[in-house]
Amino acid sequence: MRPLRQAKSRLVEATASAAEHLDLVAAMRSDTLAAVTACRSVARVVRVLDEPEPSAPEGVLDHVSTGSGLNGVTAEAIAWATGRWPEDGVAVLVGDLPSLRADELDVALQHAAGTGRSFVPDASGIGTTLLAAAPGVALEPRFGLDSALRHGVDAVQVPAAAGVRQDVDTPADLQAAVGLGVGPATLAHLARRRVPCVHLDAG
Repeated sequence: MRPLRQAKSRLVEATASAAEHLDLVAAMRSDTLAAVTACRSVARVVRVLDEPEPSAPEGVLDHVSTGSGLNGVTAEAIAWATGRWPEDGVAVLVGDLPSLRADELDVALQHAAGTGRSFVPDASGIGTTLLAAAPGVALEPRFGLDSALRHGVDAVQVPAAAGVRQDVDTPADLQAAVGLGVGPATLAHLARRRVPCVHLDAG
């Protein structure tokens, strides 16, 4: 997770002020983390940060990266996690999934558990929202332009519900997420702005 002040620049036009933008990004992250921590298939959650934050949410560990670039940061965090829990598989999930449901994530991870290395493409089919690897299998993150195509070279695409795939980078993405239903933090943010939205049951 990049610092809030640097995150989601393409989403700025969806909000009326810098403060509102920060609040929206924080709300989406909160809903994503809440869904992940509630997922039955998840043993622990590590929040990967560019710089320290005051405190992690309950049930979440923090890892502050010293690497550079999304893939470098991800690889460093994976090495840190697998060094501590080598018997567990690992999954990397993007932090902007306000429509994510714990039960839908559980289904995707169950599919992933049956493969060596797997991924879930985003709603556009171009990016990647989830990348997973079984114990002892290298994750090899290739996030960035056309990441779904690059991950698909040697990873299995697993089925996933819309909430697992709908990341939010643009105002159109936010509208699509609202159509699916959003978590309580994002819902509260939109309610303060009086934006019509659908509530998402935590599942």
